[in-house]
Amino acid sequence: MVDASEPAIEVRDLRIMRGKHEVLHGLDVSVPRGAVVGLLGPSGCGKTTLMRSIVGVQRIASGSIEVLGSPAGTASLRRRVGYVTQSASVYDDLSVRQNLRYFRAVMGADRSEVDRVMDATDLVPQANRLVGSLSGGEQSRVSLAAALIGSPELLVLDEPTVGLDPVLRVELWGLFHGLAEHGTSLLISSHVMDEATRCDRLLLMRDGMLLADETPEGLLAITGARDTEDAFLHLVEHHPRHSSGEAS
Repeated sequence: MVDASEPAIEVRDLRIMRGKHEVLHGLDVSVPRGAVVGLLGPSGCGKTTLMRSIVGVQRIASGSIEVLGSPAGTASLRRRVGYVTQSASVYDDLSVRQNLRYFRAVMGADRSEVDRVMDATDLVPQANRLVGSLSGGEQSRVSLAAALIGSPELLVLDEPTVGLDPVLRVELWGLFHGLAEHGTSLLISSHVMDEATRCDRLLLMRDGMLLADETPEGLLAITGARDTEDAFLHLVEHHPRHSSGEAS
């Protein structure tokens, strides 16, 4: 059993290469348990590469990643970690309910999970529609619902609110915090700085480097900025630029 005092994710001196270029430059990252942690930065800064490393599907050059007390990618983590990619990872030719029934069967979860996750992601009205007929935002919600099956201890969500209307974005952030209150750890990436205020803690990235690991309040305090966007610009101005390669 994992010690609850241990971080959900512990990354040490992580380096990722793409060809001859280093795209993550010795990152040290710690994600506490039961918190909503935002991973923010512009497109191409390395957020997705870091997330892929955490869920064990990215080849790493050096460094170490511990997830829920085990090395990233360990088979035993498959049912304990939910991962949502930027692109919807569900089947277009199946209905919402059929997709979720399939993922429930793969996970070996209780049959009641299908209705639970549809209700949590506001997908009940679309239950019998083919996923291919849904909007991009609705497809993203189906991917999120699939990731919620089995109540994973850690959720890694890559840009989960892209393409969603403001009302649904607020509802999803409410869902994220509700999950955290019940012990789920969440790492959520975004390039929208105004979402930073919805996080318990922030990891700000640029050019494959970590600029800050702070609470939203702490970030404003150390930079003297008015808002998160100004704080990010302040950090960029006072941080050396690394130009050895592009990340994603």
